Amino acid sequence: MSALPQTKASFSADDYLAWEATQPERHEFVDGEIFAMAGAEDRHVTVTGNVYMALRQHLRGTPCRTFMADMKVQADAASSYFYPDIVVTCSAADAQSRQIKREPLLIVEVLSPGTEAYDRGEKFQRYRQMPSLAEYALVDIERRRVDVFRKQPDGLWVLHPFESAESVVLASVDVTLDAETLYAEIDLD
Repeated sequence: MSALPQTKASFSADDYLAWEATQPERHEFVDGEIFAMAGAEDRHVTVTGNVYMALRQHLRGTPCRTFMADMKVQADAASSYFYPDIVVTCSAADAQSRQIKREPLLIVEVLSPGTEAYDRGEKFQRYRQMPSLAEYALVDIERRRVDVFRKQPDGLWVLHPFESAESVVLASVDVTLDAETLYAEIDLD
């Protein structure tokens, strides 16, 4: 006897949001499908925290707010909801929304081997649809490299790569992160 093919249940964005609010773990939503978020290793969490602390301190006293890991971002006109590692928004509308940010200025993802291709490809494609997004930074812990994609006035995205010893410039929020700050408390191996 053979197994019958499984049909995928498709959720609406509203169904997802209602369901997600009751879940102990986080899930991302893409075109009606729900994906569980995997846990992260200690280096990933440490680098995320380092970037978050530097950005939060730098933006203190401004209308901009920095969020880490648990803040949902709506992309792609409600067909996608993600939990970026770090999101910065300076939007008055986002300040009024406690659960979802829709107008990010900067998104930072710390790469892991299992998500790197997705973060560079499909997820970035969806993030690029957000008119407010000015920069997308990908931190590669293994290679000690940061790729910053910056949106130009003509709408094209340009890569600004930063190697291991270089300071990373995030022009959207006018901050430079030195390698020592970025990789603080991370083993060299």
